Amino acid sequence: MAGSFDTKTKMTPPIRKAVFPIAGLGTRFLPATKASAKEMLPVVDKPLIQYAVEEAYSAGIRQMIFVTGRTKRSVEDHFDTAYELENELEVAGKHALLAVARSIAPEDMLCTYVRQPRALGLGHAVLCARELVGEEAFAVLLADDLMVGKPPVMAQMVEQFAEWRSSVLAVQDVPREHTRRYGIVSGQAVADNIVDVSAIIEKPEPAVAPTTLAVAGRYVLTHGIFKELEALPRGVGGEIQLTDGIAQLLRREKVFAFRYSGTRYDCGSKLGFLQATVDLGEQHDEVGVEFSQWLARRA
Repeated sequence: MAGSFDTKTKMTPPIRKAVFPIAGLGTRFLPATKASAKEMLPVVDKPLIQYAVEEAYSAGIRQMIFVTGRTKRSVEDHFDTAYELENELEVAGKHALLAVARSIAPEDMLCTYVRQPRALGLGHAVLCARELVGEEAFAVLLADDLMVGKPPVMAQMVEQFAEWRSSVLAVQDVPREHTRRYGIVSGQAVADNIVDVSAIIEKPEPAVAPTTLAVAGRYVLTHGIFKELEALPRGVGGEIQLTDGIAQLLRREKVFAFRYSGTRYDCGSKLGFLQATVDLGEQHDEVGVEFSQWLARRA
């Protein structure tokens, strides 16, 4: 499962920055998200956004770029220093909890924030980070997708980018009846778990989907994506779709799809969120054994 921050980095990684689009309203979790960020919903004892940030950090990424909106101040507070809390824990001699509080944002991690002024889609959210990303490749992580892998999924993807030096999309096979939920890719297999993408379609109906290979919530993208997103007209719902931008990028650059090793929990849905809570609860160092025993008694 996604663990705490690992500060061991063997070499300068090819990807230094990660973008976290978190401006969404989280309406599927109302009323819990009426006044707080959906990314702060806890799975066991960590909010969703922390799992994603830890995953990026484990891949050697040190600059975290959050694309925020209204009600997202709690995310900024979470990764800020809580002097009062730390002082109370230190005075009380609660050193283990103090270490946990201080570990949320390691000293070598930089958090930056930019507002998405209007809800114009995932592509627009990524475009909002353009000035902070600059002229380099970068990662995109959707906190709704809690990804568990060994090694962590983003570390796997950074390794693939280092080999192919082109954009890499995390993909998984899904039931054909679910293609309307995802961006679907097609292409030619060029290595184990790697597909040279020839087309990507946003949420096709099952009858017309070219494959069942669906894009999950992890991307490594070249800075060329910004030019494509900037030129895109608004699509369905008046939004700028990241999938459409990648489709345009394919005309100029190689894009690869990577079948990652691990498990994805769709924590944008109540069912996926509950599944993640149970699975990660059973794996938890502190309560996992007792929780598993309790679940067994209920079976």
